[in-house]
Amino acid sequence: MILLFDAANTLIHKPQLAVKFVETLAKHGYWVDIKTFRYHHKLLSEAIIFPDKTSRDFYHHFNGELLYTLGIVPNEELLEEIFKACSYLPWEPFDDFEFIADWTGQIGILSNFHKGLTDLLGGFFPGRFNELIISEASEFRKPDLNFYLSAIEKFNVPPSDILYVGDSPKLDLEPALQAGMNAWLIDRDNFYPACKRRIVSLNHVPNLVNG
Repeated sequence: MILLFDAANTLIHKPQLAVKFVETLAKHGYWVDIKTFRYHHKLLSEAIIFPDKTSRDFYHHFNGELLYTLGIVPNEELLEEIFKACSYLPWEPFDDFEFIADWTGQIGILSNFHKGLTDLLGGFFPGRFNELIISEASEFRKPDLNFYLSAIEKFNVPPSDILYVGDSPKLDLEPALQAGMNAWLIDRDNFYPACKRRIVSLNHVPNLVNG
């Protein structure tokens, strides 16, 4: 079985993002707890697809829409403060990926990301990935089914021999299942309890393979 993963918010994340965003809101007299912020941010990320390379204009638009979902009318001053507080925060690996140290099979990445992902993941998980399929280096990107078919072609195996895990029902789970992969949603925060193909930790992946 070949393991194939999404990157952002599946293997790596920015843990300070929610903290910085909520702290900035508090400075302006808006009190939002981190769990509520994370839930709204996650749902909006299903509706607004992030580009490979983000920009100030993109984040002003995204954060403005996010503020509306929280009942806050955005203004330029608040949006700019949020952008400054939340830009260039470091990526960090999730801590529920320990099993890869003993995994002897092939592991790949299929991600909407810029080319810098290669060095980023290489620093966190040196030598662990056989293939990194990144949208900026491809003619396709999620949720295009062709992006998933290109991964199947690279590994040259039946799609059912690829176990795929990502964090988005729209960008990951649906197209991966359509491609014939054994696809699962990683849902650490229990945002999608109705999903029948979800796991709450990547450490459950070996059970999916063996089960």
